[in-house]
Amino acid sequence: MHDLQILAIIWASVFVASFLAHRTRLTPVLWYLFLGSAMVNLGVLPVQLPDFINNFAELGLITIMFALGFEEDTSNFIKSIKRSWGIALFGALTPFAVAYSATFWFWQDKNTALLCGLAMASTTVSLSMVSLKTEGLNKTPAATGIMTSAVLDNIASLTLIAIVIPIATGDASITASGLLLIIAKATTFVLLVSFLGLWLFPINENLQPPIAWFRHFNLRSMLSMGDGEYSILALLLIAVTVGLLADYFGFHPAIGAYIAGLIIKREYFDYHPEHNIDFYRQAQDMINNIAFAWIGPVFFVSLGTVLVFDSQLALEVLPQSLILFVGLFIGQILSAGLAARYIGNFDKASSLLIGLGMLGRAELAFVVLDIAHVQYQIISLQAFYCLMLTACLLNLSVPLCIRWWKGNHLPI
Repeated sequence: MHDLQILAIIWASVFVASFLAHRTRLTPVLWYLFLGSAMVNLGVLPVQLPDFINNFAELGLITIMFALGFEEDTSNFIKSIKRSWGIALFGALTPFAVAYSATFWFWQDKNTALLCGLAMASTTVSLSMVSLKTEGLNKTPAATGIMTSAVLDNIASLTLIAIVIPIATGDASITASGLLLIIAKATTFVLLVSFLGLWLFPINENLQPPIAWFRHFNLRSMLSMGDGEYSILALLLIAVTVGLLADYFGFHPAIGAYIAGLIIKREYFDYHPEHNIDFYRQAQDMINNIAFAWIGPVFFVSLGTVLVFDSQLALEVLPQSLILFVGLFIGQILSAGLAARYIGNFDKASSLLIGLGMLGRAELAFVVLDIAHVQYQIISLQAFYCLMLTACLLNLSVPLCIRWWKGNHLPI
C-alpha cells in the first residue's frame, strides 16, 4: 500500500471521527483512537505503519503542543511551576509503585516489574490537553498545572530511564556524573530556549543581542515578510527547530515545541498596522487548524493502531490488565489530585481535573516498552500486551473522564 494511500485513509477516518463525535457528543480524540485500532485490526491499515506516516504523526504531535503553548500565557506557566512540582513527583512515583507491585505479583520477576513500573510512571499530556481544548478547558489553571507537571515529569522519567535500564539489562554502571549530566542538559536546554526568546527575538530595542548580526534579525521581521504571508511557515519552523533541539538534549520534541509556543508573544505580531488586521489572532486560528484538524489527528489515529487485537492473548492477560488499570486509575487520580490540593493549593475541583488529566500514557511509555520487549527482550509478550492494553484503557478513560468532570463541575 502506498504511503499516500495510508495517509488518505487516515484523513478520511478523521472526517468519520468528527461526525461520530458530533452525533455522540464525545471528544473526537476518543474516536481517533478507536478508529485507528479498528482499522489496523480489520486490515485496512498495516500493523507496521511506514516511516512517512510515523514521522507525519510526530509532526502532528509537535504542532499540537506548539499550538497549546502558543495559546498559553508565559507568566502563568512560570508561576505554575512552583505549584506543580509535587504533582509531578507524586504523580510519577505512585504509578511506578502500583505498576511495580502489581507486575511483580503477576510474574515474580524484578526486572520485568522495574520496566513495567517505569513504563507506567510517565504520563502524556497530548491526549489530555486536546481533550481539555475540546471541552473549552485548556486555559484553566488546572490545564496549566497538568502541562507544567508533564514538563517536570518528562525530566524525571528520563532520569529514571537512566537508572532503571542499566539495572534491568545487567549493566548497572550508574554514576553520579551520568545523573548530573541529565540535570545539566535539562538546565542548558531551558537556558538556551530562554536565550532564543530574549535575545534572538527581541520585542524592543532594550533587549539587543551582543552579536551585531543578530541585531538585524528578529522574529517580528520574519513574521512580517510579504505582508505576513510567511508567518505560519516561520512559526512552524520555530516549532520544529526547538523540537529538534529538545530531542538533541534527550527530551521528547513535543516538549520543545510547547516551550517554543510559550516564547511567542502577541507583541511580535504588531506589524503593518495600516492593514487593520489582528495578525496574532489570524496566525493562532491557522495554527489551531493545522494542529487540530488535519495534521494533529494523524498522531491520535496512529496511536490507536498500536493495539493489535489478539483474542487468545487478550483473554489471557485481561484479568491482569484490568487489575493494573484499576490500580493505576485510582493511584494516579489520588496522588496527582492530593498533591495538587495540598502542595499546589488548587481548589478541589481543579485538583480532581488534574488527577484525571494525568491518566494518559503514550510517548515515553511506548519508548520504554519498545526497549524492554523489542530491543532487550526483558519482559515477556504477555507482560508487553498487558501494559499495552492497560495504556489503551487509560487513554480511553481520559476524554470520558474530562467530559464527566465538565458535566459535574462548574468551569474553573
